[in-house]
Amino acid sequence: MSTPDDTPSTTAFDDEAVLLVGHGSRREKSNEQVRDLAADLESRLGIPVDAAFLELAEPAIDEAFAELATIVSRVTVVHCSLFAASHVKNDVPLAIEQARAAHDVEIANGSHLGIHPAIVDLLDDRAAAVERELGVDRGTDDVAVVLCGRGSSDPDANGDVHKLARLLYEGRAFDRVEASFVGVTEPTLEESLHGLSKHRPDAVVVLPYMLGDGVLTQRVRDWTAAFDDEYPYVDALAGDPLGTDSRLLDVFADRWQEARTGSVEMSCDTCKYKVDLEGYEEDVGGARAMLRALAHQGAHADRDDVDDEPHSHDGPAKHVAVCTNRTCAEMGSPAVIERLRQAARDSDHCDARITRSSCLGRCGDGPMVAVYPDGIWYGDVDRNDAERIVTDHLDRDRIVSDLVDRTL
Repeated sequence: MSTPDDTPSTTAFDDEAVLLVGHGSRREKSNEQVRDLAADLESRLGIPVDAAFLELAEPAIDEAFAELATIVSRVTVVHCSLFAASHVKNDVPLAIEQARAAHDVEIANGSHLGIHPAIVDLLDDRAAAVERELGVDRGTDDVAVVLCGRGSSDPDANGDVHKLARLLYEGRAFDRVEASFVGVTEPTLEESLHGLSKHRPDAVVVLPYMLGDGVLTQRVRDWTAAFDDEYPYVDALAGDPLGTDSRLLDVFADRWQEARTGSVEMSCDTCKYKVDLEGYEEDVGGARAMLRALAHQGAHADRDDVDDEPHSHDGPAKHVAVCTNRTCAEMGSPAVIERLRQAARDSDHCDARITRSSCLGRCGDGPMVAVYPDGIWYGDVDRNDAERIVTDHLDRDRIVSDLVDRTL
C-alpha cells in the first residue's frame, strides 16, 4: 500500500499529471467530493492532479485531456469507479483513444478502485459509526450489515460487491453481512431488508457503497428509514458513503503506480466481454459495448437545452471505430484509419469522429470498420476502401454494400 514516505520526489515526475475520473452527479456536493479527492491526491503524489467527469458535471474528460496536454507530455488516468463495469471497460478507454488521436500526449490507463484492504477497513469504520449511533455492540448484540451497491449489467462487477461483503464479514462479529443493490440486478435493498426482518436482528446497518453523497445514497437512506418505520422491533440506519476519507488516497496511489508501471490487472477471467457467461453470450467480443459507449458519449450532444444537465459535448453526426487489435493491425488497419482521417479532412461534408477500437470480435475478417449510429460493420477493408466509406457513407449516407460484414 502506498504511503507518503513511498512517494517519489516531484522532480522525477515534473512532466506527468494525473486525471482522476469520476462519474458525475446532479448533486454538486458529490462532484465537489471528487474535486477534493483530486486536490488531496495532488498533495500526496506531488504532481498535478485534475478531476474530470463522465457526465452531469464539468469538466468532461475530453476537455480535461485538452487542458493537460498543454502542460505535460504524460497523463495517468485514475478511476473513481468502484468496480469494473461499462464506464471502466468502455467509456473511459474510448475517451482515452480519442485523446491520443487528438493530442501529442502519452496516456496510461489505471484500473478501478476494486477490492482493496483500505476499503474494507473504511467500511468497517462506517459500520462502527452507525452502531454507535444506534447504541448497539456487534460483540453482544445481533448486528446485521447490508452492503448496498449501485447494481450493474456486468456480472463481474456485481460479483465483486458480494466478495467485498464477505471480506467485511470475515473475522468480525457481525451476525451476517449481505450484498444488495439499488437496481439493475438482484437482490435489491428492499428485498434484502425484508428478508433480514425474518431473522429479527437487534440492528441492521446499511452501508451505501458509493463514493459520493449523491442521489443514490439518499435513496438508500430513504429506503432504510422506511424499513425502520415498518419494523419497530428492528433498529435500522444507513451510514455514510466512502466520501473523501484519506484511506482512499492509498488506493488511488496504488492504482496510479500500477498504471504508470504497466502492471494493471483486470478481472479478465470473469469478464463478459472475454468469456462466455450464461445469459451474456452476445456481449463476447465487446461489439455491443463499443456501440453503447459511442451512443453514451454522443447522447451528451442532445442535452444542450436541458437545464439540469450541466455539460454537453458537440457530438459528431457519426462515429467510426477501426479495430487496431493485433490481427486487424497485421492486416493493415493502421493504414485504413490513416486514410479514413485524411479523406474526412479533405471532405467538405463529413461530420464524423474516427477512432481506434480494441478487438471487435471478428478476428480474421478484418480490418474491421464500424460506423455508428448506423450499426454498419465493414470487413476486409483496405486503404482504397476507406476513401469509399468516407465519400459514400459518411458524406452521402449511402452504405458501401459490397464491404458490409454485419449490421447491428
